[in-house]
Amino acid sequence: MEIKKQSSLCGELAVPGDKSISHRAVMFGSLAKGTTRISHFLTGADCLSTISCFRKMGIDIQNSQDEVLVHGKGLHGLTVPSEVLDVGNSGTTTRLISGILAGQDFVSELNGDASIQKRPMKRIMTPLTAMGAEIESIKGNGCAPLRITGKKLHAIRYASPVASAQVKSCVLLAGMYSDGVTSVTEPVLSRNHTELMLNFFGAHVKTSGTTASIQPEPILECRDVTVPGDISSAAYFIAAGLLTPGSEILLKNVGINPTRDGMLRVCQAMGADITLLNVRSQGEPTADLLVRTSTLRGTTIEGEIIPTLIDELPMLAVMAAFADGQTVIRDAQELKVKESDRIAVMTENLARMGADITPAEDGMIINGGRPLHGAEIDSHSDHRIAMSFAVAGTICDGTLTIKNGDCVNISYPEFYKDLYSLGGNSLF
Repeated sequence: MEIKKQSSLCGELAVPGDKSISHRAVMFGSLAKGTTRISHFLTGADCLSTISCFRKMGIDIQNSQDEVLVHGKGLHGLTVPSEVLDVGNSGTTTRLISGILAGQDFVSELNGDASIQKRPMKRIMTPLTAMGAEIESIKGNGCAPLRITGKKLHAIRYASPVASAQVKSCVLLAGMYSDGVTSVTEPVLSRNHTELMLNFFGAHVKTSGTTASIQPEPILECRDVTVPGDISSAAYFIAAGLLTPGSEILLKNVGINPTRDGMLRVCQAMGADITLLNVRSQGEPTADLLVRTSTLRGTTIEGEIIPTLIDELPMLAVMAAFADGQTVIRDAQELKVKESDRIAVMTENLARMGADITPAEDGMIINGGRPLHGAEIDSHSDHRIAMSFAVAGTICDGTLTIKNGDCVNISYPEFYKDLYSLGGNSLF
């Protein structure tokens, strides 16, 4: 994929549905009674992996262009899969479904692609084992493939060492099959889509500070779910609009959940011109974002804001390279165990473009303002790396080439088409 510099980016976009919420709508709809209707569902490869896994456990799911219909069978309605559950590239599918499988009365196996087989699963194996689950890393390395033998589970109070919505959600979902109230306490609050949506479906989840707790054996009822636009997908167009001269982009119906809006807060600190229009809430708050070209300045990104923008940090690193002054990213060790080691990959690729960037154990230091030029970028088949550098390509001098650029299909199949639609010049 080759990207060329743009003179301006202008127009209006509705970004795809939120990936986190799309996953959960299918999962919770499968465990609910009746037919759940999901509109604006993200049809990226990750969410399709979730659909595939639940179909293999006896759930009838119809996926059309307009909506997804999930014909749920209740909390105990899943049946033993006749084959390995293939999670593809999806860490969300792997970790959340493990919590559900831990409480079933059958044995199941989970496996995925080469990336998934390197991602750490001990972080869910530890609390599930404490609940009485039998979960085994088949290769003995704490990663997929996993074999899960469902058991009767015990309620626990789990103090998670990491702020991770996937870990928290895994434990809460297992807690539905336990013998009492299960709680998870995080060091700082991670995204709360699971808590909001479980309550919407009829579960009893309470939150206090960084602790979430769930009552066992809820009766989940089918719901109509409208998925808001994914702020992680919007982030690329926010950055493109801010950095490309003469640009104005309106992004429609973007989720602005306060456990996910760190991107907007950092942009504000960098001097971004972003106006929130038509702010509204139907369970999940949303707004239209009007983004205009801005002169950005460096900032420090650290502490409690990190879990609210962990997926946007590659894009923020690119923005920092074009901003005036120094940007420091700290407390982001999680970047090393995503689809790629995003600290190493961002450092390697931005340096190749001429950026002044230094990696750290928990982040990176970027001295912005240097002119960047086109280069050959290795995405390491990481969708967020590919999209971040596609935006860089619209701003830097010369042509930028992205290896394995089609990995964007994991979360945003129409990404290049949408970026192209805003361009004043031929993009490719």
